[in-house]
Amino acid sequence: ITAADLKTRFGIARPRLAVAGLNPHAGEGGAMGVEDRRVIQPAIEQLRAEGIDAFGPLPADTMFHARARAGYDAALCMYHDQALIPAKTLAFDEAVNVTLGLPFIRTSPDHGTAFDIAGQGIARADSLIAALRLARRLADSGTEAVAA
Repeated sequence: ITAADLKTRFGIARPRLAVAGLNPHAGEGGAMGVEDRRVIQPAIEQLRAEGIDAFGPLPADTMFHARARAGYDAALCMYHDQALIPAKTLAFDEAVNVTLGLPFIRTSPDHGTAFDIAGQGIARADSLIAALRLARRLADSGTEAVAA
């Protein structure tokens, strides 16, 4: 789903997908859990057999620094916080959550509802505006590529 939408919606001809490991240090060869080797690695091999440029599993604690991010177009993470902690750290007021693979466009601000500051006049609209703009660009594009 991710590779297909990166191609059709974002114009990335051959998306590079970095896959995060589940366990600390991607399991360290089984020393810190076997799921990375027994479940995630075979899934990556299946993606590669289907022609998708996927690699990993990568240690989640080192795959989001600038040099690492230069090596891939999207990160596939195993759970919510594994993906959103780095996204919010890097671009809290500007990040947009996009759900791919749906039959409709779904974007949302990455900061959540912020009910705790509602009505105080201190909320920033940057992420909401970015989410609306991206939704519009995706809608305008149909299945044509959109520059990210």
